[in-house]
Amino acid sequence: MELELRYYGDPVLRKAAAPVEKFDEELREFVNAMIEAMRREDGVGLAAPQVGVSLRLAIVDAGGGEQEPYVLINPEIVYSSQEREDYDEGCLSMPGITLKINRPSRVSVKAQNETGEPYVIENAEGLLARALQHEADHLNGILFIDHVSTVQRALLKGKLRKISEKQRG
Repeated sequence: MELELRYYGDPVLRKAAAPVEKFDEELREFVNAMIEAMRREDGVGLAAPQVGVSLRLAIVDAGGGEQEPYVLINPEIVYSSQEREDYDEGCLSMPGITLKINRPSRVSVKAQNETGEPYVIENAEGLLARALQHEADHLNGILFIDHVSTVQRALLKGKLRKISEKQRG
């Protein structure tokens, strides 16, 4: 199963994704296909809506392939630090765009793995914290460009139009 990325302009990226309720072999195959797609695209994370599936499922690999990626099913950010930091972010669904985004510097996330087992990532920081927040946003129909000013977004209008046109093919 080879998954294709969806790009800015695809309506699935703006929808809140549905919870995963069925933990079966089909889900595990989809998770593996998502991991392959994320690695093929050299990404740090990938949310199911980015491959056209509106489910609350994301993959995060902030360790550069050094360890197994986190499989986040029905994730929920249960803690965000008061401290915030700016960090350059990009998105596989908006190639060629990098923006300085201000987010909490530490988060804790409650999620399930591909077999439905619950787990918690406590006090994630750095790239992992950023990727967890970025992917959680995707599951709520929020894109990283939504975190910048109207002026910054206006400056991106041409690039976003090109990406959107590419999406429509």
